[in-house]
Amino acid sequence: MGLGAGPAIAAFLLAAAPLAAAPGGGTAAVVAIRAERMIADPRTDRARPALVIVEDGRIRAILPPDAPVPEGARLVTLAGVTLVPGLIDTHVHLTSNPGLNFLEQARITPEMATATGIANARITLQAGFTTVRDVGSGRMTAFAVRDAIARGLVPGPRVLASGASISIIGGHADVSGFRPEVNDVLASGATCTGAEECARRVREAAKRGADHVKITATGGVLSQQARGLGLHFTPDELRAITATARSLGLRVASHAHGDDGIRASVEAGVDSIEHGTFMGADTVAAMRRRGTWFVPTLMAFQGLADRVGRAIYTPAVEAKAREALARWGAALRAAHAGGVRIAFGTDAGVFEHGRNGEEFALMVEKGGMRPREALVSATTGAAALLGLEAEIGTIAPGKAADLVALEGDPLADPSAFTRVRFVMAAGRIVSPGEPH
Repeated sequence: MGLGAGPAIAAFLLAAAPLAAAPGGGTAAVVAIRAERMIADPRTDRARPALVIVEDGRIRAILPPDAPVPEGARLVTLAGVTLVPGLIDTHVHLTSNPGLNFLEQARITPEMATATGIANARITLQAGFTTVRDVGSGRMTAFAVRDAIARGLVPGPRVLASGASISIIGGHADVSGFRPEVNDVLASGATCTGAEECARRVREAAKRGADHVKITATGGVLSQQARGLGLHFTPDELRAITATARSLGLRVASHAHGDDGIRASVEAGVDSIEHGTFMGADTVAAMRRRGTWFVPTLMAFQGLADRVGRAIYTPAVEAKAREALARWGAALRAAHAGGVRIAFGTDAGVFEHGRNGEEFALMVEKGGMRPREALVSATTGAAALLGLEAEIGTIAPGKAADLVALEGDPLADPSAFTRVRFVMAAGRIVSPGEPH
């Protein structure tokens, strides 16, 4: 994706040298952003000019574009671009990269996974995503990345992390395919059998510092388990997970491909369905009734399409990848038509981090959404799923100063999300990255 500077932002480049810094670090100076086009609330607003005043990492005021700049403020002029709220990706794996073969994946240490997560966090922020929900990592790796960013040690988006996904023994988030003793060494320790043990795993996740719970309710494409993409947990196990999570103030994201696993997850009360590949009409109706969110992760399918047939995947994975690709976009089209709430999520890590913005065009082309609806899913919609509506999702006084400027009109052209020209995270200006 092209993130280099162009003539459209010459005025910005003259006015403000970028600061490569973390959103957790804060900033002392007042920043005044004069935007030629701003969409403050993607649900209803048209683009309009404005002067946005930022202080101590928060939006202090939104003024007419010709209002005087506060004395001593640093002025940033954004000409020829559209300013939108910081984008939110609710399904990423910061500590993972795509394309590793079976053996390479087993060689990754927790220390290397953490270093990978720090690098990918910066790339993700440079791509315009100022908040992400990490839904599956090594036990403590994503927590370390989250905390380093929050403390201002490294640059990156706001991170909500689950840690290890909860799985059945031999399920999608368990380790399979090696000798038993090797599987045991590599295992996450987050597998469970029976309602009591599954509730225990949720409590252990909370104890380690999880912001939410991720479960693998069905088989998954990239794991070595060769039992397909159907339901794994029992109804009692799913209910134990959701009830325990709710008692601890945690939301539950359910990885689910097969319709039986999606429906069982919805009936158990999960907050969101991730992927939803084989979602049926009755399940769509149930999701709408219960208010369950859908996170479509269409870029995950792009990651699969980029790699099938190239001797990267084992035969078991290759077969599941082809099965899933045959349904690329169908679940989103059905969910959107059926009135299900949609939250933006990509599955970054299955494809290269930094390409997250390509999801918008897929939501329009394959999912039947309008560009505005796609933008809503990545701002106010995603903020609602995460319970952060008061903090992020719109450009409004009192909210975090998470702002992104795009070359083009995102309400007409979803490819605009791949042309990021300015990023501010919690009041700090971040340098856009190099093209991927």
